Amino acid sequence: MTQKKISHPKGLWVLFGTEMWERFGYYLMLGIFSLYMLDGWNNGGMGFTSAQKSDIYGTYLGLVYLTPFIGGLLADRLLGYRRSIVMGGLMMAAGYFCLSIHSTTTFYLALLLIILGNGFFKPNISTMVGNLYSTNELKEKKDSGYNIFYMGINLGAFICNFVAAYMRINYGWGYAFAAAGVGMLIGVVVFLLGTRHIKHVDVIKPQKPGDMSTGKILGLTLLPMFAFGILGYLIPGNLLGTDTNDAFIIGCLPVVGFFIYLSVSKGAKKEGPLDADLASSHDSAKERRAIKALLAVFMCVILFFAIFHQNGDALTVWAEDYTDRELPGYAASLAEPVDMAQIVVNNDTVQMDDASFAAVIENLRAQEDALPKNTPAEISATRDLSQYIDRLEKSRKYFSNLADDKLPAKGSDLKLASTELFQSINPLWVILLTPVLVGLWGVFRRRGKEPTTPTKIAIGLIITALSALVIYSAVFATQDLTGKASAYWLWASYGVITLGELCLSPMGLSLVSKLSPPRITSLLMGGFFLAISVGNKLSGMLSSLWERFDDKANYFYLNCGLVLAAGILMFLMLKWLNGVMRENNVS
Repeated sequence: MTQKKISHPKGLWVLFGTEMWERFGYYLMLGIFSLYMLDGWNNGGMGFTSAQKSDIYGTYLGLVYLTPFIGGLLADRLLGYRRSIVMGGLMMAAGYFCLSIHSTTTFYLALLLIILGNGFFKPNISTMVGNLYSTNELKEKKDSGYNIFYMGINLGAFICNFVAAYMRINYGWGYAFAAAGVGMLIGVVVFLLGTRHIKHVDVIKPQKPGDMSTGKILGLTLLPMFAFGILGYLIPGNLLGTDTNDAFIIGCLPVVGFFIYLSVSKGAKKEGPLDADLASSHDSAKERRAIKALLAVFMCVILFFAIFHQNGDALTVWAEDYTDRELPGYAASLAEPVDMAQIVVNNDTVQMDDASFAAVIENLRAQEDALPKNTPAEISATRDLSQYIDRLEKSRKYFSNLADDKLPAKGSDLKLASTELFQSINPLWVILLTPVLVGLWGVFRRRGKEPTTPTKIAIGLIITALSALVIYSAVFATQDLTGKASAYWLWASYGVITLGELCLSPMGLSLVSKLSPPRITSLLMGGFFLAISVGNKLSGMLSSLWERFDDKANYFYLNCGLVLAAGILMFLMLKWLNGVMRENNVS
C-alpha cells in the first residue's frame, strides 16, 4: 500500500501571498532608500551626505527589526497573530504613503510608522507559518514550508524594483514610495480574504500563574532600552562612530540581557525582586538549554546580516558608481519604449573641470528656482529642467571612470539599467535556487542524510564569506576601480550569497519555531529579529567605512573575515546544538 503524499497546508499559500506583497512594499522602499537620501533636495531627494545616509540606513534597518521583540510579545499575550499582522500592515502602508510626501517631517514620521508596523507584522506571520506545521504528519515538512514561504518574500522583492524604476524615472520618488504603500494594502487584503485557512493557528497564550506579567517584561526591557539609548546618545564622543550608533547598540543591551535571563532562570521564586519568571513556559532544564542554543545561533546570525544587508547600501553604491550598467542593444530596445532606461549623455559638461561644471549647475539651479510654478504647464517645465540637471550630474558621475573605448561620441548617449534594478538580482536567485535547494534537501532526507537545521545555518555562513571574495576579486579585475566592473561580478556575488541566505535565513525561522517553548514562540521569534536588527545596524556601520578605504578590496576582505569567523564558530558549536535538537525531538 502506497503512503499518501502529504501536501503543504492551504494556509501556507495565504501567508505566502501576504508576505509577498508586504515584501514588495518593503524592498521597493529599501531598494531606492539610499539613492533617495543621496539625491539632491531639488531633485526630490533628501540631499544627505554619504555618512548621513549610511547612519540613517543602518539605524532604520536596525530599528525595523528591533520592534518585533515587542510585537511578538504583545501578539503572544494580548492581541493574537492575525490582529497584529493587520495592524502592522496598515501602519507600514501609512509609512510608505508618508514617504511619498517630500518633506523632512514626513520622512522621519514615515520611518517611525514602518518601524512600528514591521514590529507587529514580521514576527507573527513567521510564527503562524511554523504553527501550520505543528502536527506530527507535517512537522517533517517545516523546513520546506519555510523555504517556500521565503520564496514568496523574494518574489515580491524581485518584482518591486521594476515598479520602483518605472515610477521613479517617469513620475519621481513620491510615486515610487506610494506604489510600496499600495503593495502593502494588497497584502492586507490577501490576508483578510484567506483568514479562514489560518485562524486555527492564531492562538493567544494567556498569562498563567507563575508567569511574568506583560507589563513587567516591558518594564524590564522597553524602558531600560530607551534609558540606555539616551545614555548612549549623550555619551561624550563617539564610541562606535556616531551618536546614533552608540544609542542603538547600548540601547539593545537591556533586551539582550532579558533573553540571557530567560535562558538561565530556573523558575518562580518565593522571594526576590522577580517573583515570577515565566516559570510555566520554561521551568525545565531542557527548555533553558533550548533557549541557550537559540541565543548562540542568534549571535552568529548577527554577522550574516551585517554582510547581507549591505546590498541596499555599499553594494548599491557599487552598482551606481563602479558597475558598467550599459544595456545591450536588445535590452535597451525593450526598456526605452516603456521608459525603464536611465540615459546619460556625453556633452560639453562631461569634459569640464570641476569648478566650471559646478558653475553650470549653479546657474541652472537658479533658473529652476526662478521659474513660475502656478499652472500645470509651468510645473511641468520646472520638472523637465530638474530632470535635465539630474541627467547632467549623473552623466558626469557615470563617465568619470568609464573606459575611453566605452565613451560614446560627443552628443550621443548611453542607455543604462537603473541602479535599483540590481536589487532584483538577489530575489531572482532565490526564486531560481529555492526549488533546487528544497529538492536537494528532500533527496538527502529520503536517504536519511539531511543536514540538521544548525548544520545548514553553519554551511550558509561559510558560503556567505565566499560571496564577499567575489567582489574582492572584482576590485582587482578593474585595476583598483580605475574602470567599470562588469555587471556579472554582481550577479556572481549575489548568486553565492543567495545560496548562503537560503541555508541560513529561512532555517533560522524554522529553528526558532522548532526549539522555542510553545508559549513564548513569538517572543523568541522577536529575539531572532533582534539579532537581525543588530546585524542590520552593523551593516550600516560597515558601509559607512566604505569611503575610508582607499583600497576597496580591503573593505570586502573585512566582510569576508567577519562572516567566516561566525561560520567557524557555528561549526564548533554543532555537536552541542545538534544534541539540543535531538533532546527536543527535532532535526
